[in-house]
Amino acid sequence: MAEKTLQYESPHFLHSLFSDDLSLLKEIENAFPVTVTTRDAWLKLEGEEKTINQVVGLFSDLEESRRKAGPVTPPAFRFAVEAATKSAAEKSRLAELFDHRLLGSAGKPPVTPRNANQLQYLKELQKNDVVFGLGPAGTGKTYLAMAYALDALKKRQIDRIILTRPAVEAGEALGFLPGVLEEKVLPYLRPLYDALNDMIEPIEAQKFAEKNLIEIAPLAYMRGRTLNHACVILDEAQNTTREQMFMFLTRIGEGSQCIVTGDPSQIDLRPKTRSGIIEASAILRDIKGISFVEFEQRDVVRHPVVARIIEAYDKGRECEEKR
Repeated sequence: MAEKTLQYESPHFLHSLFSDDLSLLKEIENAFPVTVTTRDAWLKLEGEEKTINQVVGLFSDLEESRRKAGPVTPPAFRFAVEAATKSAAEKSRLAELFDHRLLGSAGKPPVTPRNANQLQYLKELQKNDVVFGLGPAGTGKTYLAMAYALDALKKRQIDRIILTRPAVEAGEALGFLPGVLEEKVLPYLRPLYDALNDMIEPIEAQKFAEKNLIEIAPLAYMRGRTLNHACVILDEAQNTTREQMFMFLTRIGEGSQCIVTGDPSQIDLRPKTRSGIIEASAILRDIKGISFVEFEQRDVVRHPVVARIIEAYDKGRECEEKR
């Protein structure tokens, strides 16, 4: 058995490494065969030397993250613990998440990835022309896509952002709804607007809208267009048909990038109608410039109950399929 004591500049700084929640230290003991004791500004580790070195590396990661981005939140702490248990080839450090900051202002904090798959998603966005983000609700697919597009727009890497989504409930027949086109499609694009308002100041959002730098359009209205120097986001893509997906992907013009997000487990199309995202996932994976990032239930970053809801529904569907 061995032991090691880590000293910090103040009790406040040490407690900020685990969100001032001593119960989180128990999660370290559950993940590693080590005993953790803390008092004042020190923390003592007892266990096998190899294990202690792993936990020392974990606290080094937490300290670096704390100095980069402020107090460590419980989800960030758990990410760091999970990362520390993995092999060097699989490992993503918590501090690395804060090296990838998008946006940020005096009134709005920067957007950073919150887990390994979000980090991979952002890396793929930075190097591919077409990126598919697939997975359960609440994993940040659309939110990160919006942050990435807004950051590119503010840096003048693109000229505009185009937001689109299949209006499945109305069968793409929006004419009966009151108002102009933007008002007709607003209910379907509300999540994208929510993300927009959460990331930038209202005055800036209004300026973008007035200058037509952010355009909204139902998917059915994209036919025949060529989209140049734009970041085009297709949300809820599991509700596209095969024809719609092909049409959409072939709209990409010079200097443009396409981000497709969707959850293949929540297809609302009519029975026997094949989802465009299913076909795209099957035939486009080996195409240069196209990347797929698949999120999992454990990547859900909404309220913790969301992950449990998703798990319960998945189990229910599995039971139905076995009958």
